Amino acid sequence: MDSIAKAFQEVRRADFLPQEVQELASLDTALPIGQGQTNSQPTVVAFMLEKLGAKAGEKVLDIGAGSGWTSALLSHIVGPKGKVVGIELIPELAERAKKNLAQMKNVLFLCDDGSKGYSPAASYDHILVSAALHKKELPKAWKEQLKDKGNIVVPIENSIWVFTKNGDEFYEKEYKGFVFVPFITKAQ
Repeated sequence: MDSIAKAFQEVRRADFLPQEVQELASLDTALPIGQGQTNSQPTVVAFMLEKLGAKAGEKVLDIGAGSGWTSALLSHIVGPKGKVVGIELIPELAERAKKNLAQMKNVLFLCDDGSKGYSPAASYDHILVSAALHKKELPKAWKEQLKDKGNIVVPIENSIWVFTKNGDEFYEKEYKGFVFVPFITKAQ
């Protein structure tokens, strides 16, 4: 069994949802988690994790991590020798995520502006973003904090984009037909 499928078996989505929608956790649809945000559709999360390509022992930055579900999945994928840094801007969601992830020793979860990345733990093998940028322009911090040959998987408008770093260049691939909540920063 691959690491993504195993992570989905080991991490209960319901544990990262508000009580009023927990009984819907098995549905393959986005679900509300409060503050106008959603817990993404499981097949979309699996697709993004597949494109991310994280492996055991790697370090991943998880931006717009909501209630912590993707950080928990990544924790299982990278394993005890790996590291996940999760960032959520909305305090209520970040607090819930910190509680949900308290037992995961390889996860650091912060309430902050994800557009700045998190330089104290950089550099990252991969960066996962779970909210849609409104234009195809990656924040400078993400580009600088990503290791060479690493991937950034990020929704932009109605597509999921994969940016792979190769020296100072980024190769990109677009996958159309997705919907995400908008990416927000402290400046908004």
